[in-house]
Amino acid sequence: MSVGLAYCDRAGRIYYDDCAEPLADGGIVREVELDEVIPAPPGTVEMILPGRRALTTEGALRGKYALAAILPAGYTRLLVPAYAKEKDAPTLPLFGYTFACVVDDELYVAAMKTDESEDWQPRYFDDGELEAILDRRIGADPQNRVLAQVALCSREYGCFTAQNVFLERGEAALPVSPKCNARCVGCISEQEPETGLASPQARIAYETTADELARIGIHHLERVADGIVSFGQGCEGEPLLRSITIARAIEQIRAKRPNGTINLNTNGSMTDGLRRCIDAGLQAVRVSLNSFRPHAYAAYYRPIGYDLDDVLASIRLAVERGLRVSLNLLTHPGITDDAEEIAAMTAFLREVPVTMIQTRTLNIDPEWYFEAVGRPREPLGMRRAIEAIRHAHVAVGNFTHTH
Repeated sequence: MSVGLAYCDRAGRIYYDDCAEPLADGGIVREVELDEVIPAPPGTVEMILPGRRALTTEGALRGKYALAAILPAGYTRLLVPAYAKEKDAPTLPLFGYTFACVVDDELYVAAMKTDESEDWQPRYFDDGELEAILDRRIGADPQNRVLAQVALCSREYGCFTAQNVFLERGEAALPVSPKCNARCVGCISEQEPETGLASPQARIAYETTADELARIGIHHLERVADGIVSFGQGCEGEPLLRSITIARAIEQIRAKRPNGTINLNTNGSMTDGLRRCIDAGLQAVRVSLNSFRPHAYAAYYRPIGYDLDDVLASIRLAVERGLRVSLNLLTHPGITDDAEEIAAMTAFLREVPVTMIQTRTLNIDPEWYFEAVGRPREPLGMRRAIEAIRHAHVAVGNFTHTH
């Protein structure tokens, strides 16, 4: 068996060429080894890369456009597509582009399986079924603006944590903040006009109250014994900017419901705000970051009024206070697996024993990201990065596990 080229024509039709050897990008454009690819798992979505010619060992191919794959949940990508960019090529929208190829006339992708959860498999509803569920729940609390927001996210974006509010299962979303103290290059809820890209999600436009949040949290934990309620979602800015409101909501929830887990997803920028939430009863936190190196972190997050040291201090605090601490690591081949990055990451993990690193595919045009952060000096491969995390005695996954 050998790796062959999968490509698209201008109309987006997909073709396979077993005789052409494709190149991939892992920080360095190079050939692909057979053990770096797996059969495309169910739920994989193929995507044409407009204005980007497929790149092979023979050079760029005229009229043949690069093909990428979007992976389902539970997989971590190992390589991104390599291509020759045409002059009028648009910036790619915010998706997680993974190298795709053909092996024995079957689509393969550069990925490894890193987790499994039935709760995160694609959901399908009969016509009108989801709307009926949303309407029934909203009817019980019609003035709750948080419910209105998560209903929008349930319908328009298929957000699982938003849908869980209405399905009364698993981890339920509690969006709280319309503002942020970072200007992430790949922000999914607010893009700057000059990028020319539409935001994949609409950010919540108002400051929700502690009562609105608590009503949803109490309702969820009444019905889901081991449920999770989570502040900090993709449809909002940074929740710690509203730590006082979050702390009040936590106190109200805990006054009624001792069960379940109260979680916060955050960029970890405000250690005092996090301490306030912990004092109120916060039990778990997921801190998002793309790098353990200050320059790479700042290049992507473009933080306002804080830096990576503040983020790491928040992680330390949460561990010291006994919370379940996970890191949402925004992974990208060539950055996450750079030798300097792996060294910085493992040094921190050995000092601060977090519970889990949840690998998150960074949804961004790969070239845009490399321009912002810089190409690696010594990419060691994503498998090496994953192995390094495990050798630091930290679990690797993609989902929150309550047990």
